[in-house]
Amino acid sequence: MYLSGVKEKFDRDGFVVIDNVFTEDDLDGLKKRMSEIVSEMNPDEHPKSVFSTYDEDKHAADTYFLESADKIRFFYEEGSIGEDGNLIVPKDRALNKVGHALHWLDTTFKNFTFQKNVKDIIRTVGYVSPEVVQSMYIFKQPKIGGAVTDHIDGTFLQVDPIDHVLGVWIAVDDATQDNGCLWFIPGSHKMNSVDYRFVRTHATEPNKPLLTFRGEKLVFDQDKFVAVPIKRGSLVLIHGLVAHKSEPNTSEKSRHAYTFHIVDSHNTVWCKDNWLQSTETYKFPNLYDN
Repeated sequence: MYLSGVKEKFDRDGFVVIDNVFTEDDLDGLKKRMSEIVSEMNPDEHPKSVFSTYDEDKHAADTYFLESADKIRFFYEEGSIGEDGNLIVPKDRALNKVGHALHWLDTTFKNFTFQKNVKDIIRTVGYVSPEVVQSMYIFKQPKIGGAVTDHIDGTFLQVDPIDHVLGVWIAVDDATQDNGCLWFIPGSHKMNSVDYRFVRTHATEPNKPLLTFRGEKLVFDQDKFVAVPIKRGSLVLIHGLVAHKSEPNTSEKSRHAYTFHIVDSHNTVWCKDNWLQSTETYKFPNLYDN
């Protein structure tokens, strides 16, 4: 793993690809463990929560999502649930993602997340006190794996200073243009403020939404997006303010990925309106100390 030039590329473009970070055994272990987690999950014991970046109202009203910061929870693809509320595809093909505390609650994912390779990379970009605030295993199912519309992570994770958020995106499968690789607008992270936020409403009245989008929705020039296909075992660092997206998976091949978000807590304020909050019994773990 060569880290020469990583910080320069990251500072310039708002993202950087680092090849060959993880071994085949590492990735096979993640896939095997996730297969076990899904196999052990009983769909009848969990709400049929559909993860969608299109239907913001549906997403915002989802208590199951809101309370997932210290749990392992399951979110379905659009098109995987029938009108009667039952799955219309096999369970292992129905899920969009599993999150948001895999990195802490599951031993396999914890060991993977806190390994030396990852710590060395985060040190390279200058993070002083990085805390892992959420993690997700994303399936991008063949044929039904939906798009993730263009966005910045700073919309969903608000800190002050605004640029102290970092995404770590790991290709568990090859990510190609056919199966839904990431797309970026290089340099789009160079902004001074963020108005559009996904936040708690702190509502106490029954049937009032617990989450909402506030501010003016960001609009990006679609012609400026560039595809960033990467090989299995590679990693993408994603600045919290860089515009990115992924297209639907129209292929016959899955595009599994494991991703987690890091906040540099050094001289940083975590917004009390963030959907994601630590609890009395769970504090965001420091990457370097674990």
